[in-house]
Amino acid sequence: MPKLILDPEAFADDAVAPGTRMVNDAIVKTLQGLPNRWSVPLPAIRAARASGKGTFPLPPESKRAHDETVPGPRGPVPVRIVMPDGAPKGVYLHIHGGGWTLGSARENEGLTDRIAANCGLAVVSVDYALAPEVPYPAGPDDCEAVALWLVKEGAARFGTHRFAIGGESGGATLAVATLLRLRDKHLMQPFTAANLTAGCYDLRLTPSARNWGDQPLVLNTADIARFVRNYLRLVGNPDDPDVSPLLADLRGLPKALFTVGAKDPLLDDSLFMAARWMAAGNESALDVYPGGCHVFIGFPGPITDQALRKIDDFLTHF
Repeated sequence: MPKLILDPEAFADDAVAPGTRMVNDAIVKTLQGLPNRWSVPLPAIRAARASGKGTFPLPPESKRAHDETVPGPRGPVPVRIVMPDGAPKGVYLHIHGGGWTLGSARENEGLTDRIAANCGLAVVSVDYALAPEVPYPAGPDDCEAVALWLVKEGAARFGTHRFAIGGESGGATLAVATLLRLRDKHLMQPFTAANLTAGCYDLRLTPSARNWGDQPLVLNTADIARFVRNYLRLVGNPDDPDVSPLLADLRGLPKALFTVGAKDPLLDDSLFMAARWMAAGNESALDVYPGGCHVFIGFPGPITDQALRKIDDFLTHF
């Protein structure tokens, strides 16, 4: 079993590469120059992101991708499937981020297309219901439904029982919640790897999230609190492990790769979860990248290239 070893240099200001500083400064400057983002109606924010005017660059549409639906508890759940060249060597169930309020499978196509091409995996990306219009438990219910569909139909559809799961930010939260639901409600553990980037695993807010403050480096403390309020608008309690998977019994979960930047307000979530993952007897690897902002892999730069190579290797050899 590997050990979790943290390099103090990952957290040192002088370890931040000039290119990473430039990316961070540009994000802060752009967001500080905008009016209060929450004064804009959510449909307009979503439309701006979908047209490439959001915080994260919009990748080109993948020629490998197509849209389908999967039966869900509230009706069909949209999924975007990205196929590799040749027969899939496995399937990656991807869950996008956006604070359970924003985002889409299409907006993450740079990542999912890369995984299909480089790792030989079919990627099934879930467009789960978004809060506050359709709050908890709709999002995790949709992800659970797609996971169960994959378990049932995966061999016939993709020719393989080799499954991995993962996501970014709120998507990583939902990925872990899905693993726990399959284990506890359905007595199954079909996924053998979890690729978890910058997740929010404790919706009570970990110290790094609480103490971050106002700096809008992708998101800040107020943003995180708003996302939680949106997600739990009608029901749900941050003390519930289905909401905050850091609080769950984590035994019997697959090996996991945790990726996070040292300048991410959700840094502590990955530090704490990676340690608890290993303490529960699961294989756990944690990579902290100097100066990386929240979900830094969505922006160009040397640490992004490094992190994506590690993710490719993890998803190729799980």
